[in-house]
Amino acid sequence: MATAIVFQDSLTVPACNGLGEFRRWTRSSEFPESGRIDWLGGRIEVDMSPENLFTHGTLKTELAAKIYGVIRGMDRGEVFVDRTRVVCPAADLSVEPDVVVVTHAVIDAGRAVFVPATGQATSFVEIEGGPDLVVEIVSDASVHKDTRRLPPAYHAAGVAELWIVDARVQPLSFRVFHRGQQEYEMAQPLADGWGASPVLGREVRLMVHDTPRGTPRYDLQIREPSTDRPGG
Repeated sequence: MATAIVFQDSLTVPACNGLGEFRRWTRSSEFPESGRIDWLGGRIEVDMSPENLFTHGTLKTELAAKIYGVIRGMDRGEVFVDRTRVVCPAADLSVEPDVVVVTHAVIDAGRAVFVPATGQATSFVEIEGGPDLVVEIVSDASVHKDTRRLPPAYHAAGVAELWIVDARVQPLSFRVFHRGQQEYEMAQPLADGWGASPVLGREVRLMVHDTPRGTPRYDLQIREPSTDRPGG
């Protein structure tokens, strides 16, 4: 008989026989409102650690804000942060990335759909399929997951572009990956740290400097692509 697991004396994780049962749990009133709980390749992965304010929280805000400005400015689609569940049965995947971009083109082509809650046709709770862009910010508890296990799963799900950002290290690590036939391929850096983002249709780079308080301040810089620039 399957047995539920009590995690850190504060969370009871039911025994889920497959992605379908996990999805039903995520939609139920018993699913916790905090922490990150993912289904990855037949395994439930739980991270209840608090989010670091300056290597995760403010960084996520900066990335989401600048990405949102570009996507909404061109009326290309939607940008989601936090508690946004991306599901792909073909990749055996159900996760909550830090930032997700879904364009109108992908929705119109049926490569991703918004899934409503049970019995609530206008209350959407999941994105099923392959979003255009996923951003993962590395934390102490997610290094191997974000850098090793999630990329092939996102590739199998059809995610077109993946950003992996690690602000815990010096210098800051900001990597943009484009979807190749078999796996992701890291975008070749242009001059001065710029890289191409096909989803945004722009060149991007991430800068950081210390504030007078000694805390990091991030700046996702975005510019129009040009073949006239050195290295562009």
